Amino acid sequence: MFPFLCVFLTELQVLYFLSNVCVRTINVLLLFYSFSQLNVLPSFGFLFDIDGVLVRGRTPIPAAKTAFQKLVNSQGQFLVPVVFVTNAGDCLRQKKADQLSHILGVPISQDQVMMSHSPLRMFKRYHPKCVLVSGQGPLLDIAQDLGFSQPVTIEMLRAKYPLLDVVDHDRAPGVLVSLCFKYFSVILFGEPVRWETNLQLIIDVLLTSGYPGNPYHHENYPHIPVLACNMDLMWVAEAQSPRFGHGTFMVCLENIYKKITGKDLKYEALMGKPSELTYQYADYLIRAQAAERQWKQPIRTLYAVGKDSKTWIQAKVAGGKGSNELASSAATHCRSVLVCTGVYNPHTEVPLDTKESRTMIFHGHRDFRFDPALVEPDHVVPDVNAAVDLIFQLENFAPN
Repeated sequence: MFPFLCVFLTELQVLYFLSNVCVRTINVLLLFYSFSQLNVLPSFGFLFDIDGVLVRGRTPIPAAKTAFQKLVNSQGQFLVPVVFVTNAGDCLRQKKADQLSHILGVPISQDQVMMSHSPLRMFKRYHPKCVLVSGQGPLLDIAQDLGFSQPVTIEMLRAKYPLLDVVDHDRAPGVLVSLCFKYFSVILFGEPVRWETNLQLIIDVLLTSGYPGNPYHHENYPHIPVLACNMDLMWVAEAQSPRFGHGTFMVCLENIYKKITGKDLKYEALMGKPSELTYQYADYLIRAQAAERQWKQPIRTLYAVGKDSKTWIQAKVAGGKGSNELASSAATHCRSVLVCTGVYNPHTEVPLDTKESRTMIFHGHRDFRFDPALVEPDHVVPDVNAAVDLIFQLENFAPN
């Protein structure tokens, strides 16, 4: 009996040993699985609004610098694709990148900056032609940087045809310059300084089919192409109330044209938030960053962090003319994260009554459909730092 008992105990010891090995193996596998669920390569990207999110006028928002320390590694490289999206259009991308680098304390390249006019790079068919440009800032430099070889500013046109601008009698005609005679399109970069001059001369170009020295011909319809950037009716600065934006200038231009001709002003393209074209171009820039870093993980979700970021979702369904030269968006989802440092008021709710929602004032461009169901954001957070924390949590993202 004793030898059999020894054999039996030996078998029990072996079984006990094997069971311990199995338990430890399972624990290791569970631990490995839990770590594997933490993503170390990004499958998402950030679209950051600037005004009201990172800065207010020229004043940095304190949470912004803290947020961006979480988005870069010790070498200053971004851990996820990031694009800064602004409807501003009065400077070159590099200048805006330098400003953001100084404000946020991290190195930002111009390829991460998307101005309202950035998608104009894709409209190559207009680049070699003579175009009239309206706005402010270094317009010729901006237009040439985008690829236009023959841009003409409103001031240059006024110098060529001084009798067209007569509202201000104290402005003497400038020196005559040699310009091309035919204008093939009008590019609206942003709100100008002298609205009356810009409105008058743009109407002159449209109603003369690009020959502003000629009499009006109302039968020339549709008019020459108009490409407009930045449809913001108002924007936030240091003032207590929002200020007029380029969208307000466009409302004036559209109504003057219709009052004169009885027809609607037509746009060849509308860009800047919330246009579909801008969404597509931002997605393209995100994917380009991921490809440059050789991140193999496909970008599936874009997080629009902003003061009115739900408009990115609306852009995909609300209309706006895109460009055939730009590939369609590859991201399968776009989520909005609204911050409360801009114009958003968390106490102003969208009416649940559909009849009441029909009477809401829509501040967007006339060519975009307003859907109250798309006004509410996916998430609302106090500031951009809270937005980054939330998105990392949602994506279970743990960078190396």
